[in-house]
Amino acid sequence: MRVEGFEGKAYEAADDLSPPPDYSITGDASEINGEELFVPPLNFAMVDNGVFRSGFPDSANFSFLKSLGLRSIINLCPETYPEVNNEFLKANGIMLFQFGIDGCKEPFVNIPEETIREALNVVLDVKNHPVLIHCKRGKHRTGCVVGCLRKLHRWCLSSIFDEYQRFAAAKARVSDQRFIERFDISSMKHIPITFSFSK
Repeated sequence: MRVEGFEGKAYEAADDLSPPPDYSITGDASEINGEELFVPPLNFAMVDNGVFRSGFPDSANFSFLKSLGLRSIINLCPETYPEVNNEFLKANGIMLFQFGIDGCKEPFVNIPEETIREALNVVLDVKNHPVLIHCKRGKHRTGCVVGCLRKLHRWCLSSIFDEYQRFAAAKARVSDQRFIERFDISSMKHIPITFSFSK
């Protein structure tokens, strides 16, 4: 097969697409040819200085998470944290804050406002930075916490919803967006909003 390159140069495509003979992957897929892989969790993104979001991390993501120098993880799932994750946290001095919010589907969504406030208090405390906020897929529960954080940052609702929809995609929930819209930030105005992690 012949493939045209960028500047009119032609390249011969290999018929055999298998990896080269010196290409090796270790059993846990954390290394290729002796090079450490940094694999971010599903739906990973930076929210602000020292604040990140994602889906539930697993062992394939540990090298990447270690590179962030996390101090804290906020888990929004109600299930017990897996032992392998707890060992990673302990080995790296990372504090776990667990706010068990049930993952419900519409129309039976009950987002506990007080739990979101407690999670936001952890996010807003720079002593916990760098912090990772996650739920199962990094869409709905995480999207609600980040959306409410954006309200505290004085983002307009259309920008908050654009960000929410970027992560939730086809699974975006009107009930989550309604919760974010109605979330009352007045009781949190006394908390400093600026992050000063990067110096």
